[in-house]
Amino acid sequence: MNKRVIAVVGPTAAGKSDLGVALAQELGGEVINADSMQLYRGMDIGTAKLTDEERRGVPHHLLDIWDVTEAANVAAYQSLARAEIDRLHAAGRVPILVGGSGLYVRAAIDDLRFPGTDAAVRARLEAELDMRGPGALHARLAAVDAEAARAILPSNGRRIVRALEVVEITGQPFTANLPGHESVYDTVQIGVTVPRPELDERIAARVERMWEAGLVGEVRALEAQGLREGRTASRALGYQQVLAWFAGDCTEDQARAETVRATKRFARRQESWFRRDPRVNWLTARGTELAQQALALAKEAPRSGHSLIT
Repeated sequence: MNKRVIAVVGPTAAGKSDLGVALAQELGGEVINADSMQLYRGMDIGTAKLTDEERRGVPHHLLDIWDVTEAANVAAYQSLARAEIDRLHAAGRVPILVGGSGLYVRAAIDDLRFPGTDAAVRARLEAELDMRGPGALHARLAAVDAEAARAILPSNGRRIVRALEVVEITGQPFTANLPGHESVYDTVQIGVTVPRPELDERIAARVERMWEAGLVGEVRALEAQGLREGRTASRALGYQQVLAWFAGDCTEDQARAETVRATKRFARRQESWFRRDPRVNWLTARGTELAQQALALAKEAPRSGHSLIT
C-alpha cells in the first residue's frame, strides 16, 4: 500500500461515500473529497455530505473550502488534492479519493495539465452567454470541436465558455488538452454501480429525504449569502431547482420532480464518463460483500504501468 491512492468513483447514490469510509477504516486511510459541489460551505443536505456520525471517525478532507459565490476551479482543486495526497503518504496514511466528479478525479490522479485563462476572453464569452444563451455558444463549440460539444451539455454554459476559451487561447480543440489514461500515482480505481432501475429508485428516495431534511431552508440561507450569483454553486442539482421555485418559475412540486429527473440524467452521464476509463474496476455487490471485493482490489499488487484493468 506504499504511496497508493484508492479512488472510489461512480454515479450519485450508488454508495461511494459509505464504501470510502469502510476502506479507510480497513486500510488506515483518510478520505479526500472529489465531489465538486461538496467543496462549497453550507451545501450539505443537497450534496448528501456525510454527517460526523456517518464518517465513523474517519477524517475527511477538501469539504467546505469555498464560498458559494466562488466559481469552480479544477486547477486549484488539483493543487489542493495532490497536497493532501502527498501529506497523507508522508504520514503513512492511505488517501481514499471519493466522488463522482469525473474531471476532478482525473485532475487529482492523472497527468492532466490545465491551459491558462484570459480574463478578457472569459469576460467576453460570459457576456455573450448572458446575452445569447448557452445554445448559441454550444453550436459554435460544435463547429470548432465536435467531440467537446458531444461531451458537454448544451445547457452547461460554464463548461461551454471554458471550452471556447481554451480553443481561443491555445488554437487547439479543447479535447486536445485532455490527457490519456496515465496516472501520476499508483492508483486503484473502484467503480460502484447498481442496476439502473434500482439507482433511479435510490435517487428518488434521496431527493425526498433531502426535502424532508430541510433542503428548502438550506437554499434559502445560502441565497442570502449570494448563492444565486454563484456561477457554479447556483447550478447544483436541487439548488438550481429550488432557486427556480423561489423565483416563481415553477411550483415546489415541480422543483422537486425536476430535481429527481435531472439527477437521474446526471447519474447516467457520470457512469458514461467513468465507463470510458479502462482502469476502473466495476463492482456491483452490496454491503459487506462490496467492501470485501473493494478491499481485495485495493490491496492488489500493481500491474504494468499505473493502470489496473480487470
